[in-house]
Amino acid sequence: MGLINKESVKKKMGSRIAANGFAKFLFILATCFSLLVLGVLIYRILTEGLPYLSLDFITNFASRMPERAGIWAALLGTIWIMAVTAPVSFILGVGTAIYLEEYAKKNAFTKFVQINISNLAGVPSIVFGLLGLTIFVRLAGLGSSVLAGGLTMSLLILPVIVVASQEAIRTVPREIREASFGMGATKWQTIRRIVFPAALPGILTGTILALSRAVGETAPLLVLGALAYVAFVPENLFSQFTVLPIQLYNWTSRPQEEFHMLAASGIIILMIILLIMNSIAVFIRNKFHKRF
Repeated sequence: MGLINKESVKKKMGSRIAANGFAKFLFILATCFSLLVLGVLIYRILTEGLPYLSLDFITNFASRMPERAGIWAALLGTIWIMAVTAPVSFILGVGTAIYLEEYAKKNAFTKFVQINISNLAGVPSIVFGLLGLTIFVRLAGLGSSVLAGGLTMSLLILPVIVVASQEAIRTVPREIREASFGMGATKWQTIRRIVFPAALPGILTGTILALSRAVGETAPLLVLGALAYVAFVPENLFSQFTVLPIQLYNWTSRPQEEFHMLAASGIIILMIILLIMNSIAVFIRNKFHKRF
């Protein structure tokens, strides 16, 4: 066995330590730059939006006069859209994930389906808007209604929920399934009483994060023909509607500076909604997560 050349080792370690320090510096720099941009954005939104944020701003309808304009119709329209999107996407997404993970045979066709579901998660949102326009607005005859908008947004976030639910189901140890089968439980009883409750925190976390994406989407609903100016609230699933992102887009496209300030106030409301939804996801993950 040859002797270790200490000088060679020292020289190589010095270069490795220097490379490690340089990489660490780049990572810290990238993090600081991202935080700086985020801080500037939040500061500008708060300084421009807080003076216009009031109860009247929340309860008033849209108006051509900035001092009377509000987000009431857009806020309720957003709630209506989420009320349709959430149950439809959750039921279809979780059901698809359970079938693919627990029932479907592992073959080339299943792999093909999995690859396409993963690819759909990265498709631009306007493509789903065109799909919703063709299927729900024209073929189904739903028009530019809340139901058509909610179903289109469900298509948008469905791949994300399927992938997140599959990952959550895979984290459940196989030994628990086998123990359930050993006790005489059927396949469905094992899924309903063992697998699904254990995977539920991860499923709900993925679902809420997907819904957070849907709240901020504009392009699919614009393609469907959602209104930019609405002075009424939706009364049922077949009513016309607008949502917060479309209202904000309408205000920012106007030349008057007052409408830009109103848009900043609307962004604050939208950020609060997103923070609440993400906080619920974190709470669910930390509160109900089970370790096996």
